This record gives sequence, structure tokens and C-alpha cells, in this order.
Amino acid sequence: MTTTTTPTNFTSLGIISPLLARLTELEYQLPTPIQARVIPSILAQRDLIAGANTGSGKTAAFALPLLQQIHTEKQLTSKNTQGNYVTGLILVPTRELAKQVADSIKSYALHFNGMIKTVAVFGGVSANTQMQALRGGTDILVATPGRLLDLISSNAIKLDRVKTLVLDEADRMLSLGFTDELSTLLALLPKKKQILLFSATFPEEVQTLTQELLHNPVEIQLQSADASTLVQRVFTVNRGNKTALLAHLIKQHQWRQALIFVNSKNSCNHLAEKLSKRGIAAEVFHGDKGQAARSRVLDAFKAGEIEVLIATDIAARGLDIEKLPVVINFDLPRSPSDYMHRIGRSGRAGEVGLALSLIDHDDFHHFNVIEKKNKICLEREQVVGFEVDDIIKDKFPAADKPMAKPEGSGKKKRKNKTLVNADIWLRNS
Repeated sequence: MTTTTTPTNFTSLGIISPLLARLTELEYQLPTPIQARVIPSILAQRDLIAGANTGSGKTAAFALPLLQQIHTEKQLTSKNTQGNYVTGLILVPTRELAKQVADSIKSYALHFNGMIKTVAVFGGVSANTQMQALRGGTDILVATPGRLLDLISSNAIKLDRVKTLVLDEADRMLSLGFTDELSTLLALLPKKKQILLFSATFPEEVQTLTQELLHNPVEIQLQSADASTLVQRVFTVNRGNKTALLAHLIKQHQWRQALIFVNSKNSCNHLAEKLSKRGIAAEVFHGDKGQAARSRVLDAFKAGEIEVLIATDIAARGLDIEKLPVVINFDLPRSPSDYMHRIGRSGRAGEVGLALSLIDHDDFHHFNVIEKKNKICLEREQVVGFEVDDIIKDKFPAADKPMAKPEGSGKKKRKNKTLVNADIWLRNS
């Protein structure tokens, strides 16, 4: 797989003038490494598997060439496309990501003057409204699988004319939870089509499945922990002191914003109540909230109107929150790959970010698994006043000594310049 690349300019990638004009307005000066590598392959009609760190510009990497392909084809054909068709289908795992991706595509397409129609469909809102939006078909459809199947069963849309299929957050889309839905959708697609898979992580079990879906794909892998601007830290704490430590850190560092991950809807509400008693206002974001409420909370958080947001893993995938200073794992994610997606909400687009994990004795083994699967090795630290009890301290690696490196983790770990700069930033934040 490809591991390095040199960014070039968008013109040399073959991007057409209406898109170039919009990129200039959006102040996209140079393509990111993933954009520089994948755009030529997509324009060449190749199937693709692309992995890159979160915040690396994957949406633009597939949106720009997809828009260009559709625009070029519309110019070459004189007949108007009719019926409930779809040309480009983008499947995503969450409602919020569907809306975000569709909004980005509409923004990139501004100078096509309405020539390319983009629609997002997802659950939690009226299907009738979405059916009306799909009348006459659509050039690009961004969808969650469940709602798309509902619309297909209502004859609101057909997939027999899809030319490009994109799986965004592909590892999640190919996981067990989406297997049946995805299999049904794939059976409705034409045999001849371009398939593009994008994700920050591709676990081994997913890699095997991708080879069955794609034809002679280009494989590009650009994840790089050394180049990351995200600092990861782990604090050990007694189980009963987790909330107190969290409140202490929030007050001490006075972060502009903090995104805190827990593993259940009830945990969101309970933690928000506990922080409230300690003088910290927090909003919650989970699947039990209606779609309107979820959109309101997320929009307010993106706008900086909410300082502390407690969320389940529905906030871990793909969401772009500009310059988010810190992500905190109050509960460790169940899946090691979800750890990387969670922490990737900070340190995006070259911004320095911080990812903290608070682990107690019960979390010790699971965090070892997370480290091994993700080929990372993090020092265990303690916060003064919240030290681990002596009777269980020997269960943790010494706070002033790094753990033994997990197998396959590569070069000896060193404290690089990014880490030093981030430590200074953290103290001054």
C-alpha cells in the first residue's frame, strides 16, 4: 500500500474550473495527501480502498471527482435524465454524517448553478419530505442504509442506474450491524459500477471482505501516527474518582470546548447530572434524542454555544467540529477501532488537539487491547490529588514509566516535537 505522497495543486490533479473557483473561495490552498493520491484514481474510474487519519480531508477526496464525473457526463449528453434515478450513491452510518456530507457536496457544487442535484436521506425525520425531494431522481444521494431501503420499498428511488458507490466510514458500513442492509442494497445495484471505500481504520476482518466487493482496486493507506497533531494521554484513577477527576480537569484547563464519550444513553444523562452538581453545564447527544433535538445540540456545539458535550459513539464517526481542543474517553470504547474514530474528532486539519482517556483498574486490560490493535503505546499518568490507591497501584504500569511496547508497534517511541508543542499548548489553554 502507498504510505507517502507529496501534495500538489488542485489544477494539476485535473479538477475543472467551477470546482477550482469554489475551492479558492473556501481557501483550500493545496490538496491534502489523501486528496492528492485518490482524486486521479477516481477520475480514472478505478475502484479504490483509501485509509487516512480522521480530519485528513476524505470527504473532498471523493466528493470533488464524483461531482466532476457527473458534471462532465451531463455536458456530453443532450437528453435530460428522468425517473427516480441515482447516479452517485454515498452510504454512511449515521444521520449526522449524512447531512454533513451532503452539505459539503452542495457547497463544492455551488458554481454548477443547480445542474447537480444532491439529496440526503436518513431516519428520524419525515419520509414524505424526503420522497418529495427525490421526485425526478437525483444525481448524488447520501443515505443511511435503513432509510434508503424504506424509500426503495415505497418506489421513491431505484438504484439500477448507479455508476459510483461510496462507502464512507467503510469499516462501520461493512461491520456486522449493517451486513443484511448492505447486502440487500448491493443486490439492487448494477454489476458494472465504481466502488470507493473510505475510512480511518480497516480492521483485518473488513480487509478480506473488501476484496470480494471491489475489482482490482487501488489501495492507498496514509495513516501516520508520527505526523499526527493529536496528542494522546492516559490518566489512571480510582473508579469512584472518575467524575471528580473529569470535573477537575475541565475547570483547571478551562478548555473552550470538550467532547466526552461514554458507552450508553443512560451514562450520558447520569454524567451530565453529576457534572451539573459540580458547577459544569453539559449537554447530551445520543440515540434516544429526536432528530430535531440532535441537530440542535450538534449545531450549537459546532457553533461554540455548548462548551461540554457528553455523547455516545454516534458522535464518533466523521463529524467535523472545527478546532475542537479536547476529546475525553470517560468510558473506553468497546471496539479498539472506535477509539481511533473517537479521538479523531480533535486534532483535525493540522490543528493541535488532545485526546484523554481516564482508566480505572477495570479498564486496564481493555486499554492494553486498544493499544495493541492500534499499534500505539501510551504512558500511564496520574493527576495530583487523584492518585490510584496503593493496594491496586501495582496493577498499573508505573505512572512515570512507559508500558512495554505492544507487538508490531515498530520503532522505539520517542517524544517528538508535536508532543512538546502540545504540552505547552495544554498548559497555556
